Amino acid sequence: MAHSPSPARRLLRGALAGVAGTLAMDLVWYRRARRSGSEADFAEWEIVRDVGSWDDAPAPGQVARKALAAVTGQDPPVARAAAISNFMHWVYGTSWVAGYALALPRRPWWSGPALGAAVWSSDYVTLPLAGVYEPIWKYDVPTLAKDLSAHLVFGTAADVALRALRG
Repeated sequence: MAHSPSPARRLLRGALAGVAGTLAMDLVWYRRARRSGSEADFAEWEIVRDVGSWDDAPAPGQVARKALAAVTGQDPPVARAAAISNFMHWVYGTSWVAGYALALPRRPWWSGPALGAAVWSSDYVTLPLAGVYEPIWKYDVPTLAKDLSAHLVFGTAADVALRALRG
């Protein structure tokens, strides 16, 4: 019988696969941005550089802002919004897949897309509760479909990477 990897090894593999999944999802969004007229190269597009106010920060940064303010009792400076947003974006994707790898060491073939759908649906519950997103019913179907499809790519790519890392 094959030896099961330790929980620490599964977490590490999951985090690495989370990087792959997050990158794959970001490439989907980047390709869409290019088709819509963006002329930025990928690195320029991927890394949030300037945020004029916290209201302009991406959702991951806004969530981190609220968490930091709750812990410290102070609002983080807007000058840190870009760095906080980038950090939180990557931590969020990698942590989802690390937990997935730990919880489900053996998975059916369809579990990658299911992971992406779970992350997507979770976002539309937690982010409105955090005051970062509107409730799901306020979005039109094309917007939700674009977001869901990007998350399906995230979950699928993460699962494929996790299976590849398993060797």
